[in-house]
Amino acid sequence: MVTVAAHQAGDPNPPRLPPGQIAGATLRRFGLPQFAPVLPQSPTYPVITVTGAVTRPTQIPLDSLIDPDQRRGQRSDLHCVTTWSVRDLYWDGVPFRTVHEVLAARVGIARAARWVTVIGLDGYRACIRLDDALADDVLLADHLAGAPLGAEHGAPLRLVAPAHYGYKSVKHVCAIEYRRDYDPGSAHWAAHPRGRVAREERSRYLPGPLWRLIWRAVLPKVRRLYDQR
Repeated sequence: MVTVAAHQAGDPNPPRLPPGQIAGATLRRFGLPQFAPVLPQSPTYPVITVTGAVTRPTQIPLDSLIDPDQRRGQRSDLHCVTTWSVRDLYWDGVPFRTVHEVLAARVGIARAARWVTVIGLDGYRACIRLDDALADDVLLADHLAGAPLGAEHGAPLRLVAPAHYGYKSVKHVCAIEYRRDYDPGSAHWAAHPRGRVAREERSRYLPGPLWRLIWRAVLPKVRRLYDQR
């Protein structure tokens, strides 16, 4: 299995954190407040539903999308829009691009499709531009740190998009919807269509540095909601 890395594990001089981010020690369950009580369990036989701008909407068993020959490990950082980051996470799964190529052959994706909304078993949804989703470092991961994903980190499958804020990395993936237009998703006005970390695209409204202050003020309350679960 091939492994790619944004930086090497144990690097004494890792790349600097993106603007406004603070490094944390461990990856903890986190998300929008309304999803704190919802922790879906993986179905015995997971399927991925594919809809939207396609000619043949369908359901595909997850195990038929995760081709062992296409598996890849990846070491990358996760950056939450609320300003915390966890560095050097090791994921493995299959590139989203590989899955997209399989789906293109099966469902007939419209040429006009420019966006993809990824939906989780908990009802959470986020939209990412299709060309961003096809980047080399975007995975559909089913393992973290060498072990199968647990429910707290997105089992059975999660999107991993390191160049984008964590709200784009949908957990518990159960559906993919190809779209011609942008869907704000569960984060609504708080989401940015691109959500690129390097450009501090935290939201469509207000400058990124101002959002740092807002998110740091609400972060402890949201943390408590998730820690109580």
